[in-house]
Formats: sequence, C-alpha cells, structure tokens
Amino acid sequence: MKIKVNRDEILEGLQKVQSIVSPRTTLPILSNILVQADAGKLTLTATDLEVTVQTSIVADIVKGGGSTLPAKRVYSVFRELPNHDIEIDVDDKNVASIKCGPSFFKLVGMNENDFPSLPTFEGGKTYVLEQSVLKEMLKKTSYAASTDETRYILNGVLLSFKDEKATVVATDGRRLALLEKEIEFPKEAEADYVVPTKTVNELIRTLGDEGELRIRATENQVAFEFGDMLVISKLIEGTYPNYRQVIPSSAEERISIEREALLTAARRAALVTSEQSNSIKMTFDKNRLTLITITPDVGEAKETLPVKYSGKEISIAFNPAFLIEPLRALSGDEVHFEVSDDLSPGVLKSDIPFLYVLMPMRMA
Repeated sequence: MKIKVNRDEILEGLQKVQSIVSPRTTLPILSNILVQADAGKLTLTATDLEVTVQTSIVADIVKGGGSTLPAKRVYSVFRELPNHDIEIDVDDKNVASIKCGPSFFKLVGMNENDFPSLPTFEGGKTYVLEQSVLKEMLKKTSYAASTDETRYILNGVLLSFKDEKATVVATDGRRLALLEKEIEFPKEAEADYVVPTKTVNELIRTLGDEGELRIRATENQVAFEFGDMLVISKLIEGTYPNYRQVIPSSAEERISIEREALLTAARRAALVTSEQSNSIKMTFDKNRLTLITITPDVGEAKETLPVKYSGKEISIAFNPAFLIEPLRALSGDEVHFEVSDDLSPGVLKSDIPFLYVLMPMRMA
C-alpha cells in the first residue's frame, strides 16, 4: 500500500475513530486502526468489538491495499507532523514508512486479516432521518441512563420506532427522560432497540447538524450511516421496562418557570450540598419558587425566583444533579413543572415533545 494524503484530513479522520480504541485490551489487534486504500479514498476503521467506527477521506492512491497501524501511536505522530502532505508506504511485513516534509517515521503494524470483520445487515430494518434530529434526541435524554451494571438493560438508551414516531428514552429508575419525533417508516419496521451508552456518546460526538442519517438494524446489531461516517454497535439484549407506567397520568398543579433562571438558582443552591445531604427543597407558592438546601457541617443556601403559579403551596425535594441535567440539556426559554404532592413524582416538560419524570426525595 502506498498513498499520499493531506495531513489535516487524515488527522481529522483519526480523531473520529481513535477514541473508540481501548488502551487496555487482551487482543493486540484491537489497539490498531484498520487502514484500507482503494478507489481514491482511504478508509479508517477502529473497534472494541462492541462498537465499530469507520470513516473515509480522499487520498492519492499510488498503490492500493490494507494494513493496521497502532492507533494511539499513529495519531500522536501525525498530530506532531508539520502541515505538509504525508506519504505512507506500507511493505508486505506491515511496516509503515511515513514521510512528511523533513520528518520520517517507521511504525510496525499488523496484518489486516487479523482485524475483526464488519457485520452485515441483510434482512434488517431501515430508518431515515436527519442527523440533527437524532443528535438532539440523544443529547436531551441520554444523561438519565443508568451506570449500575447490575441493571444492564438500563445501561443504554431505548430507541423505539412505533406509531409513526421515533421515541428515545433513558432511565436509571430514579428519573426518566423521553423525547419523541414524528418520522416516516413502514409499519413492518416497528421495533425497539436498546443502544449502549458508549455508542450513544460516540453518536453525540460525531453526528452533524445537517445531512441525512440512515439507521439499519437487526435483532442484535445496529448501524448508523451519515456523511463519511459509519458507526456499528451491538445492541443490549433484553426487554426494556414499561416506561409508560412511571409517567403520571395527571398532576394537581402546573408551574411555568424560566429555564435559565431555574438552572442558575439550582446550581447555586447545590453548592452547599454533600454526599450525605444531597437534596434541594423546592417550595412553590403564589408566583414564587423558593429553593433551600441545608447541610449540617457545611451550611445552607436559599434562592427565590418568580414563577407563573396561582395554586396551593407545595414543597418537594429533589436530587440537585437530577434537576440540573435536563435544564442544561434543554434549550427553550421556559419549562413547566407538574407536581401533586411531596411524595409523587415531579414531571418537567418543555415546548417540544419532551418530558422528564423525577422521583422526589424524603424531606427532613
């Protein structure tokens, strides 16, 4: 294999794929990036066997072929090279000679045949939507996914295609985030998929703000194709809990609050919480919300802000981090809080088909 490629373009390509490479792996080949040169383009692929990321860049292909090169090492080398075209010549022993201006390197690679092959998606279901749509849905919900490995099915995000809607759900059992979008897909393509959090984070990082996204899925694998990118992931097997059951059917009171003001007040009030005393008490009164935190041996905080509310006085306590995360992820000017009493879940809504269910904490 012998190619000439623009330094900035290959560096950008390496940035897109090398983050998936684990520094600790029992299979040496997984520390490498698969490099394939053919038909005027250079294809870069990285995998940890759970998630595979692939991208392509334009290159001058003098001689086609493939090899694998150590991911972290080649990225570090290319990042430090001067801004010139790079010539890469890989011999039949998988040793890469790299020339760039006055610089010269040799890196020892491994045979491309040792690299895991990509799965096929014949007979799978296909969905098409805008990249920005899925990116927004994942950013506004994925923070609520569980990190508790004993509840593995919750260590991911539910991607559901039903009733002419795409629904994204994440929950850890103490809070739940949901966002829906109407999209077109055939009735026979209705299905649920649980995508691992690692894959979700990779998609949030690489999905663009414009352009088409094509999703292909089988029972245990899913592929996301967009622009010059391909992200393939195993799905989490099992049945996702019936999340509709935890969404309150109604609430006694509804309060409208300026999102940024509530976010700022919650952040300040959270400054005096601790691991042992980690709650914010929210008291809703006529056109006023008071946030109070009292932490023994630390101190206390009190924040007051105006709200649109004319109902009875209600006090309820929440984990501050669980309150702050959806407020940070949303972008609308106003949010709506629905509550009934201090023991029932609170529901946060916005001006989009989004809802966030938050379990209350016991007040002292």
